[in-house]
Amino acid sequence: MIGHEADIRAILNRRHGGGADYWATDDGRIYVGNPYSTLSSLAMLHELGVRADHEAVAGGLALVLDACRPDGRIRVGPGAPMYPCYTAEAARVLCRFGYSDDARVLHTVSYLVDNAHASGGWRCDYRRFGRGPETEFANPGATLYVLDVLRFFPTDRDARGVIDAAVDSLLRHWEVRVPTGPCHRGIGSRSQRVEFPFLRYNLFYYVYVLSFYERARRDDRFGAALDALDAKLDQAGRVVVESRHRGLSGLRFCATGRPSDLATRRYGEIRQNLEAQGAG
Repeated sequence: MIGHEADIRAILNRRHGGGADYWATDDGRIYVGNPYSTLSSLAMLHELGVRADHEAVAGGLALVLDACRPDGRIRVGPGAPMYPCYTAEAARVLCRFGYSDDARVLHTVSYLVDNAHASGGWRCDYRRFGRGPETEFANPGATLYVLDVLRFFPTDRDARGVIDAAVDSLLRHWEVRVPTGPCHRGIGSRSQRVEFPFLRYNLFYYVYVLSFYERARRDDRFGAALDALDAKLDQAGRVVVESRHRGLSGLRFCATGRPSDLATRRYGEIRQNLEAQGAG
């Protein structure tokens, strides 16, 4: 993409940083070494407009596809747990690069729809923060990642109830604010900061994904989150990045304290989704 060549080169130059090619580790892990793991690097290159047929991108995508299991889960490394969040983060990269029709991705979608948590959304049984009543709920982060995958697919009758419950789960999280799920993800001051690119749970990514779902767009809680995001735009209506992964300090497209044309483009998609609803 014109104007972002330096950032593209910087990411490509790290393709052997994990010990193997395509940002993987020497033992085949594709989600270690963030923000320059295989999954995160591919996500950023897509944001920067690099095509799927680019040699390095194609190699990285092949690693992700090879990680797909027959039951639909995706194993991001030897012996790595196949949590819904890992599976969804891998699948969303494949979908963004045009693999939504691939049989392996379709198996993943079926797996995710069939294995939603009873509380609405998706839950990774990860006990870093111990066990308590709040950890019995779905993970907001995992739920957001899965919904980012499912937006690429038409919703059939069997999936509608699962998706509605997941959307409701995230909308409730806007009200509850306190950490929920085994990962203890909350919506506090840190998550309220505009973060880009979309690698972690934050206000901008939350509004972006939910804007693809009519159920969310018609809800006052989504409207409140959108208002909070709008209040952070500069006078020209551009998205100003407030936070990013600290490992991305050398990249210009997501420089903190400055408007980002790529982040603003994503904000434009939010507005397009709202306009499409109004036209309907």
